[in-house]
Amino acid sequence: MAETTQTTADPPRTLLAALGHLGPGIVLASSIVGSGELVATTRTGAEAGFVLLWLILIGCVIKVAAQVEIGRATLTWGRTPLDAFDRVPGPRFAGRGWIYWAWAVMTVLVLVQQGGILSGVAQTLAAGLPVTAAGREWTRVHDEAARDRVLAAAARRQGDTARAEALDARLAELEVEKRKLAPPADETLWAVVTGVVTAALLGVGRYRLIERVSIILVGTFTLVTLLALLLLQFDPAWAISRKEFAEGFAFRLPEARQGFSPLLTALSTFGIIGVGASELMVYPYWCLEKGYGVSVGPRDDSDAWARRARGWLRVMQLDAWASMVVYTAVTVAFYLLGASTLGRLGLLPEGSETVRTLGAMYAPVFGSWANGAFLVGAFAVLYSTLFVAAAGMARMVVDGLILAGILPGDPESRVRWNRRLSVAWPLVALVLALAIRAPVAMVLASGMAQSVMLAALGVAVLWFRWRALDPRLRPGRAWDALLVVSSVGFVLIGVWTLWEKVQTLLTAA
Repeated sequence: MAETTQTTADPPRTLLAALGHLGPGIVLASSIVGSGELVATTRTGAEAGFVLLWLILIGCVIKVAAQVEIGRATLTWGRTPLDAFDRVPGPRFAGRGWIYWAWAVMTVLVLVQQGGILSGVAQTLAAGLPVTAAGREWTRVHDEAARDRVLAAAARRQGDTARAEALDARLAELEVEKRKLAPPADETLWAVVTGVVTAALLGVGRYRLIERVSIILVGTFTLVTLLALLLLQFDPAWAISRKEFAEGFAFRLPEARQGFSPLLTALSTFGIIGVGASELMVYPYWCLEKGYGVSVGPRDDSDAWARRARGWLRVMQLDAWASMVVYTAVTVAFYLLGASTLGRLGLLPEGSETVRTLGAMYAPVFGSWANGAFLVGAFAVLYSTLFVAAAGMARMVVDGLILAGILPGDPESRVRWNRRLSVAWPLVALVLALAIRAPVAMVLASGMAQSVMLAALGVAVLWFRWRALDPRLRPGRAWDALLVVSSVGFVLIGVWTLWEKVQTLLTAA
């Protein structure tokens, strides 16, 4: 793994000094606050209402202990994360461990997810900046239909039957217009532009560029989303009541409805909200590139090394907890917005209407400005996920190919192939986006795989802690208890998700 050119360094001694060394968590948060929150979390809120707020919170908070333990195993033993996971005992196939092969399957589905995210970015740009005459007409009709669908649902909720019927009649007319329109090429054009531009940026970008772009993009939509949720509380028609909020902590499960299962959607969401399985495995790569590993230095028996290791691990913990606060706040905001708007209106984001339906969350607050505000925010959060995840996952794929003996493992080759795969990643995602064109399903498919992968990571972090940890870095009992709870939760969620999916398939058959 390519790192900075610095030599070993003493850790910062004050909180203020430590804050200056944060960064990997921000990069991680920028990939986290994306499709999982904007698409999967809001879809869960739309399906389940407020009932699953407790699961969303657990999904964010429970993963930090595992995140830190994986980082500890990587930094203190001078190994890349995938190399560390490949040492966990268990069945081996073709020379590689069981977690390696589980990671390989998950990575394929993460790439599918990236195609779904790229589709979302293209939808956003096509809706906000149509480039053809057909695209402008298509956008006009679909925007009017999306607006009237929201207004009709709101009128029914408020008991205004006459207005709802009038809007339904107008919707029927717009549906006729829709069927007469040939799908324009705008979404395809924007998908191609997005994929190519992202590949070019990643081809020349380094850690600092990725970090700065991430901060700007995540900050933009974070402010818009939190503001929307805050202003919603000043409107009696949309404010979240104490009873509804309390429902979110009743630890109840929603009932399955015709055509979809809120619980299965939530479990799929669990895998990608907060620190998803893929982000848990990618995070130490960013820590290495930030220079934490070089600052600690190669492991030895000296007191100086142990002191440096403990100090830089505290910095990493601060980085992880700080990022958790950011993405938990935004994830909860997305969930509550989805439940209080889309859930009450009976709207589900899906297919080519995903972006327009999601925009309905902001209509009660921003009114006629909602569409523009949402499109800017949606582009920011989706593109940041595409950009950062492509960079992070490419590094991990290179590591996987090196472990498999397909690529050379010297530092120069690793840097070169990191860049090449960073370029290739969004281009392959582009092909998948154009071939599948189902962004919600693509995102949730990856979420399901990551939920199952969490079970494997739960086993791995326990092995890291009790079989591969330098005794001088042993944490306290409170941390061990948190780690056990986190690991057990991972295993339960993985098994639960797999069981729910099997049950769904059996019912469908």
